Amino acid sequence: QVQLRESGGGSVQAGGSLKLSCAASGYILSSCGMGWYRQAPGKEREVVSAVSGDGSRIYQDSVEGRYTNSQDKANNTAYLQMDNLKPEGAATDFCAIRRSSDGVCVPLEPVYDGDRGQGTEVTVSS
Repeated sequence: QVQLRESGGGSVQAGGSLKLSCAASGYILSSCGMGWYRQAPGKEREVVSAVSGDGSRIYQDSVEGRYTNSQDKANNTAYLQMDNLKPEGAATDFCAIRRSSDGVCVPLEPVYDGDRGQGTEVTVSS
């Protein structure tokens, strides 16, 4: 059974940093890694960052240059370093497994409940 546990969320002021962790059990991180998502109240879920099949990182335009997506395969853990955070209020950030199909990373949506963590709260105030 896949279990993902996020940690590292919190409340910070704009310009601050947080580092989110996503520890996986029951699943070994593949080259497709993890997708990181954000769900803010009243807004649609959005993809923040992910790993492409060639190992390159992709980022939402609004976080490009400020976020770093990495993974430690030895510890089966993915990370999202978030720097220079913008005052966007509260949101839940969560990780989800990005599986591969015939060697190709599957699309980042839909996200299945069994493939995602519960999330960690991130609040950025001005």
